[in-house]
Formats: sequence, structure tokens, C-alpha cells
Amino acid sequence: MRFCFVLVLSLALLGCEEKIKPSVVALPDEELPSQESWNSTITFSDSAKVKAILWAGHIAQFSARRYTLLSDSLRVDFFDADQHHTSVLTAKRGKVDDATQDFVAYDSVIVVSDSGTTLKTDSLFWNNSTRKITTQAFVDIVSPTEHIMGHGMESDQNLKNYKIFRVTGSAVTKE
Repeated sequence: MRFCFVLVLSLALLGCEEKIKPSVVALPDEELPSQESWNSTITFSDSAKVKAILWAGHIAQFSARRYTLLSDSLRVDFFDADQHHTSVLTAKRGKVDDATQDFVAYDSVIVVSDSGTTLKTDSLFWNNSTRKITTQAFVDIVSPTEHIMGHGMESDQNLKNYKIFRVTGSAVTKE
């Protein structure tokens, strides 16, 4: 009986030992988002005219640093000066400069214009004031008349007037 009592007491005491607690590290405020949202939409406009509509799976705004991170997939619909839809961009993640509203998209970036031209690249920068898109990364553009690849490009947001820098690929001419 005495042995059973000692055994039960030993097990009870061993079971009451303090578990290892994870350490908690305080992060500076500027490293934490000031606002977060999920499955949200942001509208970029100027003088009551819509320039772009952005949807992202996760949005984290860092007010102190004046930027917003976008993740968990994103989609941006672009509009011209007359508010007609011109193109749509999709990517896995991106970043918006809150001061200029310039936008960078990363990882599996695809832009499809309403005229049927498709651009694929790894990263793309959209300048809000000029409504131009640029990249130094590899690009693959397919239009109804050509298939062009290269490294680096500059274009209007509806992919009608574009320049490819180091070009490779083929084009069909009317001749």
C-alpha cells in the first residue's frame, strides 16, 4: 500500500512540472501593420475617375512606412481616362506605395488586355501618374499577330504600345 501511495504521489508531482513556455519577442511598431484586411478591394481614383480597382486576398498597410503589402493572390482591373476597362493584371503578391499609389506585382504576373494581348512575367511596376507598366524581368507577350519574348519592357497599361528591350521571338507580318 505504501508503495502505491509513493508511486501515485511521484506521478502527481511529475505531472505538475512547469511546461516550457515559448518566448515572446516584442516587435517595433513600424514592423507591425497598422491595418489588415482579407478579401478586400481598393479603388484608385483621381478627380472622381476610376483608374484601377484592386482586389487582394490579404492586405497589410504599414502607415509609418507608407506602403501596403498585398498577398494571397491579387487582381487589378485598369481603366482608361474615359473609365473604359482596358486590362486586368493577376499576380500572387504585390506592394503599393501609399504616397504615389505606384504598384509593383510579383510572382506569376499575367496581364491580359481587352484587345487580346497577354503578357507574362515575374515582376511588373505600374506608375500611377503615367499609367505605364515596366519591368526588367523576362517577358512573354502573345498578341493576335505576334509572339515576342525578351528581357525588359515598357508599355501603356492596355498593352497597345509596348517596347521590348532584349527581344527574342517571332512576328507575323501582313506582307
